[in-house]
Amino acid sequence: MSQHLDTSAGEVFELLNNMKKKTVPTASDGNSPTHRPEEHSNPRVTGKMQNETPHTETDLERLLKDLGLEQYYSKKLSLSKILEIDEKTISDEPVKRKINIPWNFLKKLMMVNVTARDAKCTSVGEPNCDDASGTMELNIDKLLGSSDTDDRLNPLDIITALFLCSDGFVQQEMSLKMSMCQFSVPLLLPKCDTAQCTLMLWAMRDIVKKYRPQDLLESKGFIEERIVHSQLPMVSFVRLGECSLSKSEILNKLLSRSHHDIFVHHNMECGDSKRKISNGLTEITWYLPCGNQNMDIFVEPVAIANLHGDIATLETQFSFLCQTSAAVFVFFDDLDSECELLMNQKHKAQIFLVGNQQNKSFNSNTLKEVATKLKLSNNNIIIKTKQKNDADFIKCLRESVSNVVGNSRVKMSVEQMADVAHELGILVDEDSPECQAGKQKADTITEDIQDILKYKEDQLRLQGEIWKELTFLEKEEFRLKKVGSENIEQYKSDLQGQKEELRKKQNSYGISEAMTLFIDAISSSKTERCYFLKWMRMNLDNLSCRKLSGLRELYKEKCKGSENKDEIKEIDRQLSNSSLGTEHFFREMGQIYEASVSLPETDPYRKQLQHLPKLCAQMLLDGFPLELVDGHASNIPLRWVSDVLSQLNGLVSPKNKIMVVTVLGVQSTGKSTLLNTMFGVQFAVSSGRCTRGAFMLLIKVNEDVKKDLNCDFMVIIDTEGLKSPELAQLDNSHEHDNELATLVVGLSDITIINIAMENSTEMKDILQIVVHAFLRMKEVSKKPKCYFVHQNVSDVSAHKNNQRDRKLLLQQLNEMTQAAAKMEKKEENKSFTDVMEYNPDTENCYVPGLWNGNPPMAPVNEGYSEIVYELKKNIIHRLGESEASANKILEFREWMTSLWNAVKHENFIFSFRNSLVADAYMRLCTEFNKWEWEFKKEMYTWVTEAETRISNFGTVAAKSATSDMTQLLTQLKSEAVLELSKWENKLLDNLKKYFKQTEGHVHLVERYREDFANSAKSLRREIESSVINQLTAAADIRRGMKELDEIKENHAKEIEKAVSKLIDECRKKKVEMTETELDKEFDKMWSETLKKLTFSEQKPKDVYDSVYRCLIANLSKKGSHAHKLLSEKNIKDCGLEPYKYKAEGLKKVTDWFFKDFVKMRQQIADRIINSCTQLVDEKLVRNSDYHDTYIQEILHIIDESLEKYTDVKTDTEFEVSLKQHICGFAARSFQKMHLEFLRFNNPRTRLEENKIKFQDDFKDVFHERDQCQKKADEFTEQCLKPAVKDFVNRSLGPDIIDEMLKKEQFSTRMSFQYSLLLDLLSEKKFENFRSYCSSYESYVKEKILQQVKEHFSNSSATFEFEDKHLQSRIKSINDAIKHTKEKKCGDLKTFVEEICKELGDKLVISQDALGAFLILNNADQDQFSNLLTVSVKDMAETLKEEFENTTFETKLIHLNVNPQNELFNRVVGCGRQCPFCKVPCDAGGRAHTEHFASLHRPEGLGTYRFTATKKLVTDICTSSVLSNKLFCCRETKDQYHPFKNYKEFFPDWNIPPDSSLEASDYWKYVMAKYNNDFAKAYGAEPADIPDSWKKITAEQAKESLQESFRVKRGCYSS
Repeated sequence: MSQHLDTSAGEVFELLNNMKKKTVPTASDGNSPTHRPEEHSNPRVTGKMQNETPHTETDLERLLKDLGLEQYYSKKLSLSKILEIDEKTISDEPVKRKINIPWNFLKKLMMVNVTARDAKCTSVGEPNCDDASGTMELNIDKLLGSSDTDDRLNPLDIITALFLCSDGFVQQEMSLKMSMCQFSVPLLLPKCDTAQCTLMLWAMRDIVKKYRPQDLLESKGFIEERIVHSQLPMVSFVRLGECSLSKSEILNKLLSRSHHDIFVHHNMECGDSKRKISNGLTEITWYLPCGNQNMDIFVEPVAIANLHGDIATLETQFSFLCQTSAAVFVFFDDLDSECELLMNQKHKAQIFLVGNQQNKSFNSNTLKEVATKLKLSNNNIIIKTKQKNDADFIKCLRESVSNVVGNSRVKMSVEQMADVAHELGILVDEDSPECQAGKQKADTITEDIQDILKYKEDQLRLQGEIWKELTFLEKEEFRLKKVGSENIEQYKSDLQGQKEELRKKQNSYGISEAMTLFIDAISSSKTERCYFLKWMRMNLDNLSCRKLSGLRELYKEKCKGSENKDEIKEIDRQLSNSSLGTEHFFREMGQIYEASVSLPETDPYRKQLQHLPKLCAQMLLDGFPLELVDGHASNIPLRWVSDVLSQLNGLVSPKNKIMVVTVLGVQSTGKSTLLNTMFGVQFAVSSGRCTRGAFMLLIKVNEDVKKDLNCDFMVIIDTEGLKSPELAQLDNSHEHDNELATLVVGLSDITIINIAMENSTEMKDILQIVVHAFLRMKEVSKKPKCYFVHQNVSDVSAHKNNQRDRKLLLQQLNEMTQAAAKMEKKEENKSFTDVMEYNPDTENCYVPGLWNGNPPMAPVNEGYSEIVYELKKNIIHRLGESEASANKILEFREWMTSLWNAVKHENFIFSFRNSLVADAYMRLCTEFNKWEWEFKKEMYTWVTEAETRISNFGTVAAKSATSDMTQLLTQLKSEAVLELSKWENKLLDNLKKYFKQTEGHVHLVERYREDFANSAKSLRREIESSVINQLTAAADIRRGMKELDEIKENHAKEIEKAVSKLIDECRKKKVEMTETELDKEFDKMWSETLKKLTFSEQKPKDVYDSVYRCLIANLSKKGSHAHKLLSEKNIKDCGLEPYKYKAEGLKKVTDWFFKDFVKMRQQIADRIINSCTQLVDEKLVRNSDYHDTYIQEILHIIDESLEKYTDVKTDTEFEVSLKQHICGFAARSFQKMHLEFLRFNNPRTRLEENKIKFQDDFKDVFHERDQCQKKADEFTEQCLKPAVKDFVNRSLGPDIIDEMLKKEQFSTRMSFQYSLLLDLLSEKKFENFRSYCSSYESYVKEKILQQVKEHFSNSSATFEFEDKHLQSRIKSINDAIKHTKEKKCGDLKTFVEEICKELGDKLVISQDALGAFLILNNADQDQFSNLLTVSVKDMAETLKEEFENTTFETKLIHLNVNPQNELFNRVVGCGRQCPFCKVPCDAGGRAHTEHFASLHRPEGLGTYRFTATKKLVTDICTSSVLSNKLFCCRETKDQYHPFKNYKEFFPDWNIPPDSSLEASDYWKYVMAKYNNDFAKAYGAEPADIPDSWKKITAEQAKESLQESFRVKRGCYSS
């Protein structure tokens, strides 16, 4: 090599200084054909300009204003602002205004779209062709004049403006994404309103490059490092004066065979627009070899710098490049020969001159002079001659650059360039105080790390083996795999003890030095914290990168074969040991916090750590990910993550609604890259850093999109890759994969299933896991949506061509669904579309490969970015269309907790419990109960009116025109059916509307919809049956009464005739008769008349016979054996003694078992007898006649009750004996009631009762006294008052129920259970607990009655209700009097009959009283009507007083509707009890198909004991059903079976495990406290109480109650 090659850049620098005058453009150069507008030198605007008065707007200010970025020049753009989801994010609107250009650039850049720099407004016209083909003359005036009209912006100006307006983190993100697009990135950023520029070191820190230099070809090794650390030769390209060659375009051709536009050049879109602020911008890119000599342009890596603008005006930048480059290529058209001052020896870079001979300004003599002075050889001069085409010219350039790279000793990293920058007065972006403070803090933590494994053991101790051991114990508590023959509760108690010891051990370690520094650093200001975490991540990545990338490549290689599994396992272990990231520090922080929470609340150590969740929540808001699942321990630190989410909720409330997008797929299929591209985020993706576990990120949703998406944030969850079965076997991670998939699918609104098309077997395995997760979600009412993303499908017709593949995929999904359904025992799911809505045509997305060519020099494939963008839009659109409302953060937290707790069990579906589902179910029950009661109440009112019409049938008050009772009954039944249908439809409509809501998570209880619809139908059937029975009974009784009424009416007429005759006779005597004489005459007439009247003997009905016939009909389906048993005993002999169950003919298994069985049967019988006795008492109070519907009702109650107790179904003896007993005592009571009814309605008796009244009337008429007042009082007292009282009594029951239903505890069954158990706890009486456990129904009835009495005895509510109904009837009576007056009736009889007719559908007026009133009535009609109004008023006052002074207990007796029964039916529900612990079912609706209870109890409280020891059992069914423990009972035919198979014997019971280990603390506390009492009461030995139970306090018991019933504290008071 010639000595001339050593000519330094320093010499050139001086030479160029002397040549300034010539190179600065002048007006005379205007016509030069070499001029290119974008290379026009923009004079440096100095800082002075800002201080000029008046202020002159600078180019920078003008441009920022045009771009709408002026506000961000001082208050920089942040990443959260850029990543925000807004209308621009999902809109394809073309850019029409300049202010949209930067956002469009950022949107595309964040999605690594290589078209990002195509920034042109569609409204700005294309440059016209004349301009392009015009003369090459230089005309500055014309150019300056046209700059106002040339509205297009140069991409470099946009990039410069955005870098100037962004904070360090946005700059870093932009540089990273630009580098991925293979765009050059800013090295020196100018600030055009000052002479200052900045070295963008921090901005490039995040760029990691992987390449294979020549020396690693054979070993197939590679280098992966941060590019700012890479010691590479740099070759710089600069321009001197005007230049006809496009330096940037030549560089693109130099570096890329595919002519990819690395640098912006004038032939690009808008590249020819005048640069306004980007002169002085120095860009850098890197050429990195891939190790293939046929493909590599340069076999060694090289950095290429490109300075925009004329170096004559950019001395600082040129000087910097001369000191940092191995060579500087100077492009020129014309040179000046004066070069004496260029002999500065300071710069070491070689100088290359690049000229264009074809340019008119080119002067070979000048070139020779300059070359001689600079001692340049031919090798350092590259001239584009006429003989050299572009290809030859580029070849020469490449050879020159190759020589420089191959021989240069000048290698410098970007990091080292900072020193040069400082010397030259160039700013370095990293020099900001916050960045340096963050760096210092990060370095302090990481600088001493030598051995990563040892460091983790010393400084991050809490997350190692202890955390794994805790994870094992937590899962064992739920799975009980190793319980063996131990007592379950004692075993769980021991596990809790071990956990406590591990937490103590964790607390004993305290906080390590590294963690103290870490917590201190993240507690600093937001900016410093962000810098610190970035530095930490980079430092830690640098530490483990080399080790990890080698291991990761080895792992991938070995996995392909997967023969040597031990080797793979060892590599995996090494990978885990060698990885160290910020997540390890946060994980440690979580463990420190979780351990501290196990300490007492007052502990100072715990107090000082209370702020940690808020810190972490703040970081989530700042855009840092939160580790949800620790992939190494396969666990979630639930308390830590929950508290972080609670704090996050506090920070953002009320804007706390979130939608969740998750990605799932095989390892290394580009899941993180997909999310990063889609949302512009930064999940770790380099080869050394595979995601482990699951991480969540928060992205803000802008107000303009919120209305469509209905959420405030989008949560993005990235997960570790699922493994193929062979790999999963190595570390038992198959279970972990299933857990992870279930969790993230359960948390998601949309799950992206990432499939690499090249590996179909692996795909099949992953689909199995995913389908499993979706099936589980369907079963727990969560309905996520899914997208299948097929990676590496590049054909444009992929969607059409892959139709067959989609069919195949669906077929595989269907197969997987059937397999998963079989495993989960949900075999009704036959196809994938049974599990979820899925359209193969719209929910599959084909994504081409990420790189367009071969890395490391390949840019991101434009197709990849565009299709991922389409996917993003589809996802956001589908989220906006979602029926389910967005979860609030706390609801998301609840889902996470319940999903993870269920995941810890082996059987997920069976174990899932979720408070959101429970709350939604409670709300549905509450609403349904309201509708149900509304229905019932309306029907009560309707029946009351219908019965009134029937009672008035055939009387003067009859409303109906028909004279046939059958016809009236048919008409009423039709009306009843219409009314019932109306209300049934209303109920079903309410249900439909309820499920159309978007709020309240109604979609979570969709699976119960059918149950509640059936409940509505069942309610209608039940009410219909009851209504028809009531109408039939009322009609039949009225038929009988009508005959009697006619007889009584005839008798009354006879008496009236006789009395009238007697009056005439007495008057004829014309002697004044004394009272005694009149009485004597009346008695004589009475006796004679009665002798003449015929009183037919009323035959009493044989009620026993009627009841017996009903009983035979009821048992007819039970066969001959039932009939034989029935015939053995006379019904009259039944029910005389208290019922005692005798288990005749039963095989005695064991003595206690037999006794227990007999006791249980006796309890069932007692409950049914109580219910029936109550019904009989209600019928007796009514004083009506007997009707067969009464006994049918009783038999229906017995049948319904027996159905609840499955074990009595086959025992005919028990059923027959019980029915005989109940029918016996009922028949006895009904026979008495019937005889009493006949006695009361005997015509002779009724006449005798009215004798005194007739006698008084006779005297009044005889003496011609005024009867008006007396008759008005009599009509009011005898006819109206009883009718009004009867109406009030009929109406009061529903009012009392209404009032009680306002109390929270009666809103649902679960609310009632909660309040009942809370009362028991506060009462502290063993007898009450015993009654609750042994005689639940009678205890509940008693409790309800007590609560009703308590509520109404001390309140005026009943009187208010009575007064309301009284006033309504008084108004009806007054209206009737008024209307009748207006009709001007002929006589008093007609007048009174008209009043009765007016009231015919409102009051039942006694016919006896009315008949007696109308006899011998000579009152004046007008006077009577006036006096009647007064009497009615007096009656109202009397009744008011009566109501006020009547005790509540007395009122209860006379009610038509029994509130106690109605409330009991509402809260006791189906009445079924858990087959093991006998706790009652809490399910809502009357037709539910599955029974469940919120809180199970130790089986000993349900009388279970151990066969051998007779000790009460402490096992709780919610734990037993998880274990392999055995049980036996009559259902198992006394054979032992595992508890976990309980559904084989009790298929309609669902007994999920406790939602937490503390959930059953209530009953544990009760059993521990009253152990001896229960043992004594049950005739057993006391239980062996686990130690942990004895520590439970009453307060903890209360808390567990609140947790089990999902009650917010303070809802009820005990």
